Amino acid sequence: MTIGKRVVLDANILIRAVLGIKVRRIIEQFHESAQFFTPEICFSDARKYLPPLFAKRDLPVDDALIVLQKLTCFVQSIDYNLYQMYELEAKQRIEKRDINDWPILATALLLDCPIWTEDVDFFGTGIATWTSDRIHLYLE
Repeated sequence: MTIGKRVVLDANILIRAVLGIKVRRIIEQFHESAQFFTPEICFSDARKYLPPLFAKRDLPVDDALIVLQKLTCFVQSIDYNLYQMYELEAKQRIEKRDINDWPILATALLLDCPIWTEDVDFFGTGIATWTSDRIHLYLE
């Protein structure tokens, strides 16, 4: 098995992978030929935002957290200590958009790979971005 492509996932992609099947299928389909990463904060954000989303839809919250946990088999969590050296550069690149997204950008800088997101805040940061409807073009 050769792992060729790498991509950093935004928290909104993790949440979409739990809420629906399209994103989860893409991750499962390409996990043997690509590597998926996300800063640990994105898993934390997903754990925070999923329960209210599931509760609003009258769905069992435990199911969401189980699916999110299963995603850790396919998506590698990156610790702050690994990407912290890119914090200043990432913040400078994204400060006019949403500075809170800097960990995703810093992880992409660390790994020298694109970001999979539905968030336009990453556009113009100097890092390639892919959306869910186009990510297969990069991963194939």
